[in-house]
Amino acid sequence: MNAIDELVRLCPPPSVPPPAVDWARAERALGVPLPADYKRLVETYGQGVFTETVWLLAPGAAEADLDLVAQTAERDEILESLWDIGEERPEELGEPGARVVPWAYEEGSGAFLYWLARPDRHPDTWPVLYNEGRGPLWERHGPGCAAFLLGVLTGTAKTSYFGYLYEVLKPAEHRFEPAAEAFGG
Repeated sequence: MNAIDELVRLCPPPSVPPPAVDWARAERALGVPLPADYKRLVETYGQGVFTETVWLLAPGAAEADLDLVAQTAERDEILESLWDIGEERPEELGEPGARVVPWAYEEGSGAFLYWLARPDRHPDTWPVLYNEGRGPLWERHGPGCAAFLLGVLTGTAKTSYFGYLYEVLKPAEHRFEPAAEAFGG
């Protein structure tokens, strides 16, 4: 069983399938291919929030805050300005062509989940990076956004973050809420 199958068991997807995504268009706009597990995650759930904590970005989202392409451009600009004024960037970004691409963010914290995209590596091998958002700290995890998300929801991810999920929400069960429902639409 793979991480997405386990996520579906733990946190059922919406009964109405999300809209189809034009992956070729999104990848052209981003300038990078996207990991297969992310594509399957978006095709299964669409844009929305897991357990009131992790917001999944998706290409073509109606809200700019959840649109993968819009958030990539925004995060690129924000991070570049922070690095220009001296905030430390992850060492791996010193490699030619390496960049970060956001795929999710943590509710209320300013923190984002990224892939460390490297042009010489297959996207399915890109590690997940967590940036605390309101500070310079980055946390590196293995490849697979779905595996990391599953680890966060089950409490098995080795991370110093997501305290809100377990200290405040203390979920007995997990839920995915599509963006339209979360925003009252």
